[in-house]
Amino acid sequence: MVKEIQLRITLKEEEQPNILVLKSAIKLEIDRQDITGVKILRKSIDARKPKIILNYKVAVYIREALPKNSAYQFDYKDVSKAKPIHIIGFGPAGMYAALRCIELGYKPIVLERGKNVQDRRRDLKAINQDHFVNEDSNYCFGEGGAGTYSDGKLYTRSLKRGDVRRIFENLVFHGATNQILVDAHPHIGTNKLPKVVQNIRETIINYGGEIHFETRVTNFVITGSKINAIELQNGSTLDVEKVILATGHSARDIFYLLHKKNIALEAKSFAMGVRVEHPQHIIDSIQYHCSGDRHELLPAASYGLVEQVKDRGVYSFCMCPGGFIVPAATANGEVVVNGMSPSKRNNLYANSGIVVEINVDTDLPKYEQFGVLKGLEYQKNLERLAFTAGGRSQVAPAQRLTDFVEGKLSTTLNDTSYQPGLKSAPLHSLLPKFIGSRLRKGFEAFGKKMNGYYTEEANIVGVESRTSSPVSIPRNENLEHTQITNLYPCGEGGGYAGGIVSAAMDGERCAEAATGNL
Repeated sequence: MVKEIQLRITLKEEEQPNILVLKSAIKLEIDRQDITGVKILRKSIDARKPKIILNYKVAVYIREALPKNSAYQFDYKDVSKAKPIHIIGFGPAGMYAALRCIELGYKPIVLERGKNVQDRRRDLKAINQDHFVNEDSNYCFGEGGAGTYSDGKLYTRSLKRGDVRRIFENLVFHGATNQILVDAHPHIGTNKLPKVVQNIRETIINYGGEIHFETRVTNFVITGSKINAIELQNGSTLDVEKVILATGHSARDIFYLLHKKNIALEAKSFAMGVRVEHPQHIIDSIQYHCSGDRHELLPAASYGLVEQVKDRGVYSFCMCPGGFIVPAATANGEVVVNGMSPSKRNNLYANSGIVVEINVDTDLPKYEQFGVLKGLEYQKNLERLAFTAGGRSQVAPAQRLTDFVEGKLSTTLNDTSYQPGLKSAPLHSLLPKFIGSRLRKGFEAFGKKMNGYYTEEANIVGVESRTSSPVSIPRNENLEHTQITNLYPCGEGGGYAGGIVSAAMDGERCAEAATGNL
């Protein structure tokens, strides 16, 4: 017999051995000797009150053995001689599209502009130390996409788009920890995700798929309503039957290419702002109601904040407890910041994007000349502004949080995790008024919601501009482009995902559509 129950465990109880068995026996009113095992299905932390509670959802096995195998089996086939599907981009959408193609008996041929995860490391080092951006290999481009070196958070609200559990199980199959199947806000960590990505690559190659790194697509050869061939930067041309476009939201050259060829695009609302960085102990003290170090059983505390300011949402994005701020530019001449955390989340700082919603239909009248690319151009201009304000390198413009809200230049800045360094700049006046004024009101409101959040010990760093794509690529109910019948816009770049998990689910669906198995 198996019974699913909810348990509430205090931190003191959590320190006791076999506490889940003991509490399960008490709740079910059975002898603990009758319990043959307890499987954790879900775990979350309730820190709303000083007495912190760990919430468990468990399956209690009563006189019955725990199952050893996963509920999911991945039936990968030898597709070395199978019909090909071309996939552009090898981020989460492209990876899962390729894996699903193999399950369905089709050969994925992946074209990735960037390098593999190992070789990407040298280019990331060059950004941090030499302030040089390789426009094909950086924090956004390369094997595994933007998520590989920016945290690996797996939380998603896209529960209706696909089987979330299947996505997680496949990550575990490829080397991720089982803990992601349990945690309410699962996370792999930027130090462990590259190995998982490498294992996915090896699966694809071992079963007959192809992955071509440093292979940038430069043109689509189109006849009527169909792509017949893909032209590459090296001058070669590939004939194609079906194309899954999974290039991510930072591949501006693809948007320009599609627009130039009169392939339909749509302007899409997005968000931009700054990244705020606090000492982690401040966030811990707020969230866990502690004056000293947090309890050893508690992870680095996180937060989620939102406030409506002048009919626009101001909210936290990609919060990284115990993490680092990283330079996420994809071209020289721009500064973009993002965040990441190692698996242990044991760095001294907590950082999060704090961004403002932008409605492209009403908020960008001066950019109407750019048509559907107006949001992209607005985004680019803000990143160039940050580059200039930081001193024309990857040094980022920054300000103490309190100085930003009060409208004064910071004479000194706090220490930071951002390796290229910070330069004091008047972000309160440099940011567009539409964004800056809302951020200032938002930070004041957040300080009231989290006592201690509004502090001179925090820096804000500019700019956080790559939250999502400012352009979407329309598709029909069969996931084909509305004009090009064999093109399947996919993932964040297409405007159909907002993170690793939702992009992976969309990749699977596009693979099913391209192979006729949707």
